[in-house]
Amino acid sequence: MQPVNSRRKIFILSLFKHSEDRWPVFFILALSVVDFGLYFLVDNPYVLGLYFYLMILPKAQICAWNHHHQHAPTFRFTPINRVMEFFYALHTGVTTNLWVLHHNLGHHAHYLDQTKDESRWTRDDGSQMGEFEYSVIITLTAYYRGYLVGKKHPREQKDFLLFSALTLAILAGLVAYDPVAALFIFILPMIFGLFMTAWATYEHHAGLNTNNKFEASFNNLNRWYNLFTGNLGYHTAHHHKQGLHWSKLPQLHEKIKHDIPDELIRQSWV
Repeated sequence: MQPVNSRRKIFILSLFKHSEDRWPVFFILALSVVDFGLYFLVDNPYVLGLYFYLMILPKAQICAWNHHHQHAPTFRFTPINRVMEFFYALHTGVTTNLWVLHHNLGHHAHYLDQTKDESRWTRDDGSQMGEFEYSVIITLTAYYRGYLVGKKHPREQKDFLLFSALTLAILAGLVAYDPVAALFIFILPMIFGLFMTAWATYEHHAGLNTNNKFEASFNNLNRWYNLFTGNLGYHTAHHHKQGLHWSKLPQLHEKIKHDIPDELIRQSWV
């Protein structure tokens, strides 16, 4: 008979589609525990403000993992994925299925056409936006553009609307109970998380106006960048096969790298 700890470990592992997701999920949920601990136990606005400031960059990394999750759901069971998406939303400002609609079904289908791309980096006249301009516009239009894509995908839109409303209702309850703590621990991180997500995507495609999918994305092969973003730097590979789990992107990149121009390869930590 197997020890209790072994059975528990096997059970937990069985919940994941890919074992590589265990540690990212652990750290993200651990940070959620810290968030709620501070929310209920700390009432000093200076401490809460300092915590918000210190967590801007760490929580910005969570945006990449939320992106991966909405491409390839982490758990085998939908209810557990929905719970995970609630905590993702509190960190990143991106609720259930928002990126499925805006990013997977929108951007991935249209990124070669700047007249349609939900994450378009050109203005109406075809000129390239600046980084800050792009980030603000994508942040402000993310939910609306996701909703528009959802008109063609009613099943995904239904869950998007339902769980976004549920997240908003819980957030309203947190604000009512302690508005100052909710502001610094949840509301501001959600706003900044959505903005940081938009900001991070600018460097993926901006300036690359082409019909060739192997020439339409910048790639960042820096080890540390990919460690903290779940191989998001292998961006051409990601667009080549968007449903592929993040852990397998380096292998796919090796197979297609001969088609990627050298000038689209970077080695930047940031």
